[in-house]
Amino acid sequence: MIFTDDTEEALRSAVWLANSAEQPDTLTDLDDEHAFLREFPYTGRLDRDEVEVASLRDLRPRLRAMLLAPRDEMAAHVNDALAESRLTPALRRHDGLDWHLHAVADEQPFAERILIETAMALIDVIRADEGSRLSVCDDDTCQSIALDLSRNRSKRYCSTTCANRNAVAAYRARRTAE
Repeated sequence: MIFTDDTEEALRSAVWLANSAEQPDTLTDLDDEHAFLREFPYTGRLDRDEVEVASLRDLRPRLRAMLLAPRDEMAAHVNDALAESRLTPALRRHDGLDWHLHAVADEQPFAERILIETAMALIDVIRADEGSRLSVCDDDTCQSIALDLSRNRSKRYCSTTCANRNAVAAYRARRTAE
């Protein structure tokens, strides 16, 4: 584990949301939000309505900019997000998770809580100078974000689909060259 569990989970959910804006868009309605919540079971206020889906959709470009920014710009994005929100930090333990920090109240809008959780996770990324763990997928046809939480920093693709497509292409190129 490179970061704490809550940091890794916040990064994963932010990457999922940012990548949902890539084609095909995978956050278009309430069913898509429910799929996101099955993958990332957030606690606190969940309105589960079209307004909430729209606010999550609106958040995606900002998350992408935060996640892919160079270190100093990433810090500026984090500071901006933290300055916009009324922070009420509290340690919480729930749903089988050990103590972790909730930086804003559970009653705040879902998109705001995701933004602040992402900002808090990026604080760990910045402090550890691990921004290289967030990059654009190495697949030439993909613009999704790849999150590398491997020990040996070997993840280059956003998904197994992109990794497999490139492995097959490399294999075919080698076979053709023989």
